[in-house]
Amino acid sequence: MGLDRLTGIIAFARSASLGSYTTAARSLGISPSAVSKSVQRLEEQLGLSLFTRTTRSLTLTPEGRDLHERALRLLREAAEIEQAAVAARSEPAGTLKVTAPFPIGVHLLGPALPGFRERYPKLSIDLRLSDGFADLIEEGIDVAIRVGELADSRLVSRRLALHRLCAFASPAYLQRRGVPRHPDDLIHHNCVNFRFQSTGQALRWPFRVGGRIVELTPKAGIITDFSDAVAAILVAGGGIGISPTYVVAHHVEEGLLVPILQEFSVDRSVITALWPESRRSNPNVKAFLEFLGEVFASPAPWDEMLVTSARDEQAHDPTGAEAV
Repeated sequence: MGLDRLTGIIAFARSASLGSYTTAARSLGISPSAVSKSVQRLEEQLGLSLFTRTTRSLTLTPEGRDLHERALRLLREAAEIEQAAVAARSEPAGTLKVTAPFPIGVHLLGPALPGFRERYPKLSIDLRLSDGFADLIEEGIDVAIRVGELADSRLVSRRLALHRLCAFASPAYLQRRGVPRHPDDLIHHNCVNFRFQSTGQALRWPFRVGGRIVELTPKAGIITDFSDAVAAILVAGGGIGISPTYVVAHHVEEGLLVPILQEFSVDRSVITALWPESRRSNPNVKAFLEFLGEVFASPAPWDEMLVTSARDEQAHDPTGAEAV
């Protein structure tokens, strides 16, 4: 088998698994045109049509479906050979592919990665940030960090931290409009909400009231699909919003935001690290998981900061505002 044909099989298998040349190209680190040309050359070499193409999607032909299953087996065996070779050495080296949601990558992983690289200078990090759930097996991802329920039984997982949500507002806004003392008071306030990119649904705000969890979707004057945009709007005095605590912790530390309704806040879910079973003995993965244990220390420093802020609020209301 020539190198050209092997390259075509890899491009074909990834395109078939992900449903588009563009997504396949992103996962392989090459251009969409390179993926398309590799697949076309493979089709010419085999004398088969592997995809039914439209302007919007790729659909496997019957011959393509059969070849896809065979190609995946070949690539899995190649990945196992690679992992065996990596496990044979003790020092982390090469490239580690990591995927995480945007806010975790920006606020937690990004600032800590330079220190990790100093510790392991032979190991390069390919950090991919997305709100979508990548298929670790199909895309060759070494470690994923995810929030919420986990459904893939092919993966090994480790809980990292609680994913805590809390309400926040700027001192200037609270000075102007008053401090809500109960979730029901939000009806009198300007609210800023988050919309999930994956579903288009607005975030339902969870609160613990009277021993049970209630969820509400307040009428929002501003809604955005990026968590950092929510924080920026709140800092500018745009109203009250819900945010993961690690996203706004630095704003709270600088006095730009104040946590409110903390006695009603809930731990929405957990942050979890996942990796394929085939990576269990991989020294790169082992080193990164140890690093994650340091980043997501318990108790989480960003949550501890909010506890301190709450104590300060009780001792002295920094806004001087009246309750609604």
